[in-house]
Amino acid sequence: MQRIASLSTLALPAGILSLIFLMIVPVPAVLLDVCFVINIALSVAILMAALNAEKPLDFSSFPSVLLFATLLRLSLNVASTRVVLVNGHEGGAAAGKVIEAFGAFLIGGNFAVGLFVFMILMIINMVVVTKGAGRVSEVSARFTLDALPGKQMAIDADLAAGLLGAEEAKARRREVSTEADFYGAMDGASKFVKGDAVAALLILAVNIIAGFCLGMISHGLSAGEAAEKYVALAVGDALVAQVPALLLSIAAAAIVTRVSDSRDLAGQIGGQFSAPSTWLPVAVILAAIGSIPAMPQSVFLPAAAAAFMLYRKLRQNAGKPIPVEAPPLPEPGRITLDDVSDHTLVTIELGYGLVQLVDDKRGSPLVARITGVRKQLSQGFGFVVPQFRVRDALELSPHDYRIMLGGVPLGGATIRADRILAINAGEARDNHTLSGTPTIDPSFGCPALWIDPGQRDHAVAEGFLTVDPGTVIATHLNQLLGENPQALLGPDEVRAILDGVKDHAAGLVETVTPQPLSLAAITRLLRGLLEDGVPIGHPLPILSSLSQAVQVTLEHDRLIDMLRADLGGLIVGRVCAPGERLPVLTLDASLEQMIVQGLHDPSTGQPVIEPDLARSIGDRIAAILGERDNAAIPPALIVQPRARRALAALLRLRAPSCLVLSIAELPPSQPIEVIAVIGGEAPPRAVPALPNPENPNPENNTMEEMAA
Repeated sequence: MQRIASLSTLALPAGILSLIFLMIVPVPAVLLDVCFVINIALSVAILMAALNAEKPLDFSSFPSVLLFATLLRLSLNVASTRVVLVNGHEGGAAAGKVIEAFGAFLIGGNFAVGLFVFMILMIINMVVVTKGAGRVSEVSARFTLDALPGKQMAIDADLAAGLLGAEEAKARRREVSTEADFYGAMDGASKFVKGDAVAALLILAVNIIAGFCLGMISHGLSAGEAAEKYVALAVGDALVAQVPALLLSIAAAAIVTRVSDSRDLAGQIGGQFSAPSTWLPVAVILAAIGSIPAMPQSVFLPAAAAAFMLYRKLRQNAGKPIPVEAPPLPEPGRITLDDVSDHTLVTIELGYGLVQLVDDKRGSPLVARITGVRKQLSQGFGFVVPQFRVRDALELSPHDYRIMLGGVPLGGATIRADRILAINAGEARDNHTLSGTPTIDPSFGCPALWIDPGQRDHAVAEGFLTVDPGTVIATHLNQLLGENPQALLGPDEVRAILDGVKDHAAGLVETVTPQPLSLAAITRLLRGLLEDGVPIGHPLPILSSLSQAVQVTLEHDRLIDMLRADLGGLIVGRVCAPGERLPVLTLDASLEQMIVQGLHDPSTGQPVIEPDLARSIGDRIAAILGERDNAAIPPALIVQPRARRALAALLRLRAPSCLVLSIAELPPSQPIEVIAVIGGEAPPRAVPALPNPENPNPENNTMEEMAA
């Protein structure tokens, strides 16, 4: 295989050297005949490849092929000119059988007829085919380059929405770039064809003039004899070169005028001319023209009859059902891996009564909602969430659905596909007159009613929030997955994040991976940040902090703590706007000391909070959160670094809206307001009014100033 690969690598340089050899070294007439035949065969092959391509990029090497084919033809022109001028006085056979055949058979030995035929071919090639192909190439190149930024933005939008994977996006970008390069190259390659036609005209003029001079001066021929011998050979030589040139011009025009389709050019044209309505007017018009007495009725009327028969045949075929090829029956004894495994991380299972939500004939409302959820989650988490799978589950009740994450049920509910869910979010009137089937909203636990679609306006007027069944499932899916972002992040998603950062900061990535941290270690680290509620949508500051932290330690928990300390501004900024005071909860010093110096998990070394104490702390914080206005900034619990992880795990279940920060993670310049001390006898409601020479307003003291 290596030997074959090396030979194929040397084929192109060897071919180019052969072309130069033909231009410089005299060749015998027999070899010249072989080269002429190869040239014609190559031109026909290029034309067939252009016609059979489904889209222009399927023949992306056409500009280069066109260049080498043009060089081959010009090399043959030089070699044949040498043979014609040196041996032309000996007769037609002296220049080879191919030139003699073109000069004798195609033009009947009359060089005047040959000149006219050659000029007509030149006009067709230069004025019609080549000029049109060049104009199409120029316009296509201009439009393709103008559309390039928009196509790149569309790919980026699809990638951000999760409609494309990283590899698919790279392939699409390569295709867009190749398309722009192709049309730009075709714009230049069309000039080769035009220049070749001009060169053929000049070479013919040189051959005629030089043939006259050499025949009359060097060989003593008369003007008539010189014209008979040299001009006939020159015209035959020109026609031998012009026929392949015309084939290449047609190929160039066909390739640049193609529109992407799943069929070749013949199938595309045939399919678009197969409409019966196309041929009935043709038959009527031909019959009307044939009815005119002066017209040759023996030609027009049969043509009209043929067009009408074609119309009848196409109409009959259009009425027949399209045969559907039955899929091959599976082998009963064969079981594949796809039959027993599910490669999708998130699966939405539907009972058979809910399958209509993904029916294409009904617009697939659930699919559109799920796509929106995936896009929203991807934007919130900072990575492209893997695609979801929707499938029917016969083991479920007809109106049930279930959301699975890695094969584990996250949640589910019973809904009505033909009803509307009216949710009482606290704004519905107590004495409302809306009637329906009572239920509970699966996402937020609010009381709700399943009502007929015609009652939607009535429900809105009564203060209910109305949603369709697809939105119910999508909202529940968004809520369940929003609580488990770390479960959706895998090595493939992390690799895509690192590849994206490499485009802008390749050196930063090299300081982190593959040494000292492997892809698995970085994945675990980012999953830990997501579990702590830290988004990874801005990977540059995370990787910058990580590159510094790995110089100190490679221990996972310490890296998490160091990263959180560096990203404190990002963590606090998600709940508190710049300049606003952050509501803060603290633990009583004795209580915090009890947690830090109490029991520890021997495997992780983290503090273990006793159940009664954990319940007391969770209930106290949940009560404080319940007393606050829903529009107020959620408070943060500030604790010692060693206690943060244990308290964060506790409040994740009992008070998920409460942010848990260690004292090291709170930005030094962040204004705070202590609203309660958990375990203290008299929790303060504001910052103690300690004097500060630099900040006379005690309400804006920071945690650093209070500690001082």
